[in-house]
Amino acid sequence: MKKNLFPGPQCTSSPDFIMSQTNTSLLDEVVQWSQETCRQELKSVLPKLTSLHCQSDSWDDHIRILKIITDMFLPHIDLSDLEDECFSKILPKAVTMFDSMMKEITDQVGGLSSQNTELCALLRNILQAMMQIIDALSTCVRHVGSLEEAPDLDSIRSLPACILKILKETFQHCKDSEVVYCGRLSLVADLLQGLFKEAYSLQKGLLELLDKICLDNSASDEDVSDIVTVIHSLLDICSVISNLDVALHANTWKFLIKTSLKYQSLVEEHLHHSEISNSLVDNLLTSFHNCVELAEQIKHAGLQEATQSPEYKLFQKSAKMCRFFANTLIHYIKEFKFFLTKSCSCFHQLYLQIMSKFPPSLCTPELPIALSQELNAAALVPMDAFLLQVLPLRPFAEAVLQQDLRLSPEHELPHCLLLVSVMGQLAGQPEEVLQLWYAGNQFSEENIRLPLFQAIFTSFRRCYTERKVPVLLPGVMLKGQAQVQVTLHQHICVHLCASVAWLPPEYFRVLECCLVEAVLQADTQTALLAADVWCFTARYGTAELCLHHVLLIAQLVKACATDCYQSFHLGMLLKRMVFLMTPNHQMELVSHFPPSEVENLPVWHHVLLRALSQDICRQVVTEVTGLTQKMLTDWQNGGYKLGQVGKVNAVLMSLLSVVRGQSAPEEQCVLSSMRIVTQLWLRMSPDQLRTHPVLQWTLQLLLSLSAILVKHIEPHIICQALVCLDDVVSQKCADWLLLAALEFLCSLGKIFVPPDSQSQILPRLSSLFGVLLAEESWLLHQHTLEAFSQFAENTNHEEVISQSLSVEETKTKVVNYLSKTVNAQEGDELRLERLKRETQQIKQHNEKLECSKEKPFNKPPSEVVPDSEPCPKRARQENSAEQEYSRYVQTAESALKALQALADGKTKSSAPPPQWLESRLQELQTLLTHISTARHTT
Repeated sequence: MKKNLFPGPQCTSSPDFIMSQTNTSLLDEVVQWSQETCRQELKSVLPKLTSLHCQSDSWDDHIRILKIITDMFLPHIDLSDLEDECFSKILPKAVTMFDSMMKEITDQVGGLSSQNTELCALLRNILQAMMQIIDALSTCVRHVGSLEEAPDLDSIRSLPACILKILKETFQHCKDSEVVYCGRLSLVADLLQGLFKEAYSLQKGLLELLDKICLDNSASDEDVSDIVTVIHSLLDICSVISNLDVALHANTWKFLIKTSLKYQSLVEEHLHHSEISNSLVDNLLTSFHNCVELAEQIKHAGLQEATQSPEYKLFQKSAKMCRFFANTLIHYIKEFKFFLTKSCSCFHQLYLQIMSKFPPSLCTPELPIALSQELNAAALVPMDAFLLQVLPLRPFAEAVLQQDLRLSPEHELPHCLLLVSVMGQLAGQPEEVLQLWYAGNQFSEENIRLPLFQAIFTSFRRCYTERKVPVLLPGVMLKGQAQVQVTLHQHICVHLCASVAWLPPEYFRVLECCLVEAVLQADTQTALLAADVWCFTARYGTAELCLHHVLLIAQLVKACATDCYQSFHLGMLLKRMVFLMTPNHQMELVSHFPPSEVENLPVWHHVLLRALSQDICRQVVTEVTGLTQKMLTDWQNGGYKLGQVGKVNAVLMSLLSVVRGQSAPEEQCVLSSMRIVTQLWLRMSPDQLRTHPVLQWTLQLLLSLSAILVKHIEPHIICQALVCLDDVVSQKCADWLLLAALEFLCSLGKIFVPPDSQSQILPRLSSLFGVLLAEESWLLHQHTLEAFSQFAENTNHEEVISQSLSVEETKTKVVNYLSKTVNAQEGDELRLERLKRETQQIKQHNEKLECSKEKPFNKPPSEVVPDSEPCPKRARQENSAEQEYSRYVQTAESALKALQALADGKTKSSAPPPQWLESRLQELQTLLTHISTARHTT
């Protein structure tokens, strides 16, 4: 018996079988036959050969018999007999042989070396045997393909499945060759290359053969199952060959998709759609990231202009594959979209990953312009078509609009731009698609889906860093104007307004709810964006719609506490909306919220009078000033109870709005306001300011009013204001109060202080500016520099400027500010890192605002103070006599402190104290002693 070259596995049908001398003689005889003899002896010899093939116990016998059958007898077998008489009998065993050869290589390759020639020869022989098996299979494919009659699946059922198994094993072995052969690849590299080429050729032939097969709608379940198996097997092969050969990979995918579409009605319910689409996504991303990486390498190597370099050609090849996979994915989604519900999260991530590598994303790599344009065409441009296909899919909408969406920081902006793109593509979509995206869903039995408008505002809010940079996007093209870059805020605002312009009426209720929610959240820029859209909505709609919105906003303002961010956002919106109202509707606003009623004052805090018609403006001014004067009179008649200060502050806020809202207040308004301001300044006491925080808000309002009315204020009132300020500033008061102080101090540059009052006012003014210019807080320091520079520009009292800058460091800072000197230039990377850190702080601050409960202290602007007098030291209310004592003592204390400040400033003033001062002070001391003695006697 012939010695076996490869000790292969035993045949399952006859484990102890050894090829007899007779059978060997048969093989020797058959190989000598002519084609005619083979044709004549086919019926008698073929069964013996297929039986021998199954029963042979060595690889060389297997291969010898397989070659005899495929080379000599296969051409003479009728197409109808191919499967039953030949393929079903020899091909499964061929697969088993191939698998055993692969296993033998894996078991033996560990000892491979150039010195171990015997093992090297063994492994090379195995690889050659594998090539012979592939060659035999290629013979089968060529024969079937050469037949004039197109084959059906029944006649070659075993052929595709067996070949695809062997192809996958072959390509996997070639792909893993560097790992399998552990640095000894050179010993078998030539054979591996030949093996790959044979497999490549075999697959090409098989796909051409399968392309000739046609199935109609009457195809059997078995035929459909075979086609599905072919598609899934090709999908497995694609995952193996992705890094082996670009052309092979692309052609395999082309055939896979082509076959899926060719038999769409037959196979669509049986295909693993998620696996196919996810694989396309993975390949697209791999190609895309390869392009980005190659483009960066080309840039760093300075090869941008070397279009013939290997790196540049490889980039173009990768970009071509990227475009191919993008278009293939889009085509597949278009045909099978309703079978791809499980892939929608994957589609969402695909969009985000691609968008994150293009401007305006902060993660965008710096690439040469030419390469960036190619990459844009390959990956970014197809995303619009991609989005159009997934738009009707409910799971995609749920993935994009989910309530608690968690994204990495680099994907926040791409997600925001995705939402804007979705909004732009909804025009012209069917009603069910509009319902899917616009309406949202709050039912517990389904995944919660935000309305698109709400999702956009939420996403915009999360783009803190991008808004601060700010990132820029292409603006809308206008006729006769060049396209400009716009901020993210402008970009989203334009698209939101465009969407509102064609929004079906049934979704306006949803829009209004989203706008209200966006205005009432803590992020001010998001609230501003919502206000922009709201104003467009009111202006684009009817006058009645505008009135409806203004009344709604006014009602919300009235319901809000005046010291919360919601009130600020709503007031900002109301201020703008009133400009859009007709005079008749403005009169309706006055009727609904009369300014003469205290509870309506929060509404009029936020209305600019210049937005109103002349008659309405005059009415509002009259009612607000009248109410303010009445409130102050009642407060005075009630004994100036501290518990009523909150209400006083409320009317002062409205008075401030009235004064600010007029470009040139009428004389009567000025006179009324001056009486009120003068009356209140005379009641202000530094000691009470320290003791009762609610009075600090009164002080802020007085400072703002006085800054506007400064030209009408008497010098002794200015002196009183400066005394209060001096005490408050020394106590490190709240920032918002210091800002009001700066506003007032700046306004003093507009007036000339009479000579007899200069000694009381100017030294205090210099001292206050000196203290504030030394402020460490960068924000307050910047505001102080601005206020001081404006004061210096307007004032006639130049000595205040020099005295304020007595400290050299302060003087240097002011000079640098005025000369616009930049002390340190922050680099782009450092700035970006700083902005990212600030982003986290702002995010935490906003979340704290939205989650915090009201606190009774340290709350600007209006503290909630009970009507009854608070008595922190005694558990009883003060009677009227005690109030009188308190008022006179505070007045005396205030006057004495002013006198002390004047005396301390004698070194800075040319006027010495009068001679009678000492005698008058002694008289006052005697009076104080008498009062104290009388108190003890009583």
